[in-house]
Amino acid sequence: MGSNIKDVALRAGVSPSTVSRVLAKNPRISKETSDRVREVMRDLNYHPNAVARSLVKQSSQTLGILIPNTIEQFLQNPFFPEVLRGIAQSAQTAGYDIFLSTALHGLDDGQRLAQMARSKRVDGVILLTARVHDPLLDIALDNGIPTVVIGRPDAEGTVSWVNNDNKKAAYDVTAHLLDLGHRRIGFIGGAQDLIVTLDRLAGYSQALEERGIVVDPYLLYSGEFHEEAGCQGMVRLLALADRPSAVVASDDVLAFGAMRAAGELGYRIPEDMAVTGFNDIPLAKLANPPLTSMNVNVFELGQTAARLLLEQLARPQLEVRGITVEHELVVRRSCGAWAPFGPDSGWV
Repeated sequence: MGSNIKDVALRAGVSPSTVSRVLAKNPRISKETSDRVREVMRDLNYHPNAVARSLVKQSSQTLGILIPNTIEQFLQNPFFPEVLRGIAQSAQTAGYDIFLSTALHGLDDGQRLAQMARSKRVDGVILLTARVHDPLLDIALDNGIPTVVIGRPDAEGTVSWVNNDNKKAAYDVTAHLLDLGHRRIGFIGGAQDLIVTLDRLAGYSQALEERGIVVDPYLLYSGEFHEEAGCQGMVRLLALADRPSAVVASDDVLAFGAMRAAGELGYRIPEDMAVTGFNDIPLAKLANPPLTSMNVNVFELGQTAARLLLEQLARPQLEVRGITVEHELVVRRSCGAWAPFGPDSGWV
């Protein structure tokens, strides 16, 4: 197996983004650094993708978006269309089109990303999720395609990103339930290889531990971001001899599934079980009862991701950076605490 851009960066003692800038002959990279990187490239017999490097000099006026292979999850979760709406607005304002790469012809996510880089069809790519040890980041770096991630890359300093402080957001919603008197609080999260799941679980755990409550592994459930996973998670939690009195769902769609399961099993929300969600999608206020949810400003996440990528395309010499979008807890009836006649109370 040949060397990749991360191997070069490690041997040269620089970041992968610095190696990319050396390859692009960025004038802000010192001669000393450039010479050291190129010497390591020769030692490792590393040859960058020449076609991908040509993207630096050519423009398609198009931003690529990699739709995950789990296309059903993408289509069923309103988070993703709202992110796309934000991306599209920023792209349109700058005179750019967007190209959606979907799972076709049996190609996996990595193959489709490499194909986009080689095809010259797009100038840069936005990745909609961040995973632990994500191979997509290596592929993007190796192919020299400008990339922005919506989420927190686990390898800092490799690509630009936009994200919420998901640990703090989950801490805040868990603390809200604790303040209401709950002590047995369940957690229904997304896939365990998603960094957003790990960050929100960490915030939930921290809030409990600060109140002297030991995290009970039996109160934790992980699944994909769709309603059925929320339903299965709630069924499992309600089957416990010492069931929780409240649940933090790390996505509104998971919360909807949890609420449906609780109702079908004869539990009333919020009287018997408090439920909270994440993302504050438009359907949250229409649920029965209206769902308390953490607003993470999904549209702004998409807008900001596109702006970051456009800045990177206009000024390749810019260092990679991250932007954190604010969050806000929207309290409605599903948690058992609300202002009945407030502007967004969900009172029906």
